[in-house]
Formats: sequence, structure tokens, C-alpha cells
Amino acid sequence: MHCSISGEVPEEPVFSKSSGLVYEKRLIHRHISDYGKCPITGEPLTLDDIIPLKTGQAVRPKTVQTASIPGMLGMFQNEWDGLMLSNYALEQQLHTARQELSHALYQHDAACRVIARLKKERDEARSLLAQTERQIPQLGAAASMENASTLSNGKRAAEDKDINPTGKKMRPGTSAEIITELTECNAALSQQRKKRQRPPTLASTTVLERYTQLSSHPLHKTSKPGILSIDIRYSKDIIATGGIDATTVLFDHPSGEILSTLSGHSKKVTSVKFVGDSEFILTGSADKTVRVWQGFEDGKYDCRHILKDHTAEVQAVTVHATNNYFVTASLDNTWCFYDLSSGECLTQVSDTLNSDASKSEGYTSASFHPDGLILGTGTSEAVVKIWDVKSQANVARFDGHDGAVTAISFSENGYFLATAAHDSVKLWDLRKLKNFRTWSLYDANTPTNSVEFDHSGYYVGVAGSDVRVYEVGNVKVEWNCIKTFPDLSGTGRATCLKFGPDAKYIAVGSMDRNLRIFGLPEDANESES
Repeated sequence: MHCSISGEVPEEPVFSKSSGLVYEKRLIHRHISDYGKCPITGEPLTLDDIIPLKTGQAVRPKTVQTASIPGMLGMFQNEWDGLMLSNYALEQQLHTARQELSHALYQHDAACRVIARLKKERDEARSLLAQTERQIPQLGAAASMENASTLSNGKRAAEDKDINPTGKKMRPGTSAEIITELTECNAALSQQRKKRQRPPTLASTTVLERYTQLSSHPLHKTSKPGILSIDIRYSKDIIATGGIDATTVLFDHPSGEILSTLSGHSKKVTSVKFVGDSEFILTGSADKTVRVWQGFEDGKYDCRHILKDHTAEVQAVTVHATNNYFVTASLDNTWCFYDLSSGECLTQVSDTLNSDASKSEGYTSASFHPDGLILGTGTSEAVVKIWDVKSQANVARFDGHDGAVTAISFSENGYFLATAAHDSVKLWDLRKLKNFRTWSLYDANTPTNSVEFDHSGYYVGVAGSDVRVYEVGNVKVEWNCIKTFPDLSGTGRATCLKFGPDAKYIAVGSMDRNLRIFGLPEDANESES
């Protein structure tokens, strides 16, 4: 007696009243609950049609395969063969899945590259469109001027109204409103200076003595290495560097990342300046131009103005304390006073009366006094000139240097002026208009490239074949050298330096492409605090 479904001897046999067939109870019950009919005849079948059979308990017979050792071995071999075939099928499926995954990853990578290229092309197209939109009004204005200046017979009218008798372009000059603005700024800053104390957060001399190189950042191209100018935006701790590779790099000091690279000049960038805490940056170049850059919230910078008033290399750019005006100095022996918002040159000054006609004298450095009514310039003929900004008159002249004056820096106290030239660094007392101290730091073949007071006026740094930091004294008290940093660039020329906020670090540029940061290591900072 065997189950009509499984063909095996049932443990709980039952039979159907309608067909008389025998089944395993659990199997026929499940089949009826699923299908409601007989699995053999296909006739309708219910649980009421199933009647249990009573049989004696009997031992279930063994299958033929398990009745002997050869049969069992054959059964095991069949099971092993089935397992191997199943394993092989799984391996084949795994190999196919891996191939499909590899192909999908390759397609994803290719799609990402295509998207990146399209985004780059889109950004370039947007930049070209923006430049075109800026140039269209200028071209339209230029065309209008040309048409207006053309006579009816086809000859161009002489633009005598823009040319003075000496053949130079006439400038609008500094109006009474501008002079009033400069004077009020001077009065406010002078009043604040009298109340100013040493900042409590300023790094002490003992801390400066422990400064060492913290990091080195390759910002400029290896093909044209060299950093010529540095400036720092203190509110955001962003460092700007101007390089021989004709680019200006904006570097975020806290994160150690490059924020942007400003390209546009065709020759080396000789001077770079932030305009206060605004989004404007000024760059001067050996290509005879000055560029005014404006930053936006997305981190990109746009060139708002290209100033072409000089006829020789622009060597220095300096910003007035109002942050509304700036001055550029050039080897063409002139300096220009500009309005920042319009980019217009208000005055172009040439000191022809006090210049030696036999010498090709040009300006190699420039800096505003902290109060804004005095401008200092250095020349290629080793002369330092002091100017009254309101009248553009040369009010003082300092001689004594040998070689071009490479840097000028006014102290925040308003009394001291530091100048660097090929031969030495000289300190001048502006109250008595005389030199009270000279540092001849290097040999005759090593120029002094930079001198810079920190923002508080308590320290001054010098860059040449090394970098030295001095504590500011006075006319009678000695100015002590606190720390000397060796030139780690291997070039033997540190070209520029700038103190960070509260002199917490010093940024140094050299004739390699690296910006170096000197300061106190973090573990020393923690122990100090």
C-alpha cells in the first residue's frame, strides 16, 4: 500500500470515498486546501471525502540503494556530483555578475568624465559670455566716441580736450569732496592712534623666539617659480601671493587649500593687495597694467577693471585707509591715484622737478602712511620721496641708500618709516625727517628685498638671504633681533613677508614656488595656553 502522490508507504494512510485511492494524510490535506480537487482524477474533493485507514505498525522498508554498501557509495557519489555541478553553476553566475558589475562601473566612470568635461566647457562658455557682455558696452561707448570725433569730411577730430600742453592725458584731479574725505579719515585715525594700546592677543617676544617652519605650500608653477608679493586678508585669514608665473593665488590658511587662481596678466605679478575687508583685490604687473578683481559668494573672481595708464612696469600698489582709493607706482617715473569704484585715474604725478634728467629714475615701491595723507615712494635711484596726497607735492626726500629702494613700510604708530634697498634697511623718524638707524645685514651681492611692520607696529620683519624679526624700539632704544629664519627655499632669496593676525604666524615668499608659514607648533600653542 503506497501513497498515490509520493509513491511511498504512508505513515497516516487515508483513502478517498469517490476514487478509492490511498494517500498520505498530510499531503492530501495540503493539496485539497490548495486546489480542492483530487490530484489523480481531477474530480472535486473535500476533506469530508477523506476517510482514515487503520493499519498495524510496520517498519518501513529500506530503499534498494541503502540496503548495501555499494549502493550507499553510489548514492553518496551521486549527491557529491550534484553538489559539484551546483557549485560550478554558482561560480559561473558569480563570474557573470562580476563582469556585469565591472562593465557598469566603467560606464559610470566614463559618464563622470564626460559630465566633468561638459561642466568645464560650460564654465568656460559662461566666462567668455560674461567677458563679452562686459566688453559690449565699452565697445559701444568707444564707437560712439569715434563717431562723435569724426568730421563730416572723414577726418578724425583732434581730441585736444584730453591732452595737456605737455602731450600727456589730462586727469580730473582730486575734488574738494575727495580731499574732505581724506582729511576726515586722517583725523579719525589719528585720534584712535592716541588711545591705542598693545593688543592683549599679540604674540609675545618669547613666543616669537620659538617660531619654526610649520608648512610649505607649492602654489605657483614649477616652470616659472618665484613669489614676489604677499598680502593677508586678516578677517578671513586668506593669503594672496603674486608670482613670476603671472598669476595671483588665494590661499586659505586655516584649511591649507587654494581658493582661487587669478589669471590675466601676461607678465610677472609684482604687487598684490586686498582692499580692506571687501571682496576686491588689486594686482600690479610687469605688463604695465593694474587689474581690479572682485570676488563673489561662489568663490569666483571677476576682473572688473584693467588699468593701462602706465607706460612701464607697475612695481607697487598701495590702498588708502578709506578703502575707496589706491595708488600705483611704476618705472615710468609716475604714480597714479585711482578711484576704486570707477577705476578712473584721478591724478598721475611725475616729479620732474626733483628728478635727475640724466638718469632713468622710476618708482620701485610705494606705501600709504596709516593715516592716509602721506605717501611714501622709493625709486630705482636709491631715493625715498614723501608726498602730500592732497596737493600731490613732494614734501620730503631721503637719500642715503645704495641701489633701488625695494620696499617701504610705515609703522602703525605713525612716527617710523622703514625702507629697504640693495645695501641695507634704514629707519627714519618722520617727526625730524632723519635716519636714526641703519641695518647692513647682508653682503654686497645680496639685496634686502622686503621690510614690513606688523599690523600692531610692535614688530618689523626683514627678508633677504634669510628672514629676521625685530622688536620695535624707539629712536634711542635699540631694536633687538628676536628671531632669524634661514632661507629654506635653496635659492638664497626670500623676496617678501607678511605678519599674520596678531603676529601669530609669518608668511614668507621666496624665489621658489612655495609659500612658507612660520609659527608656533600646535602642541606648543596648547601648552602656552
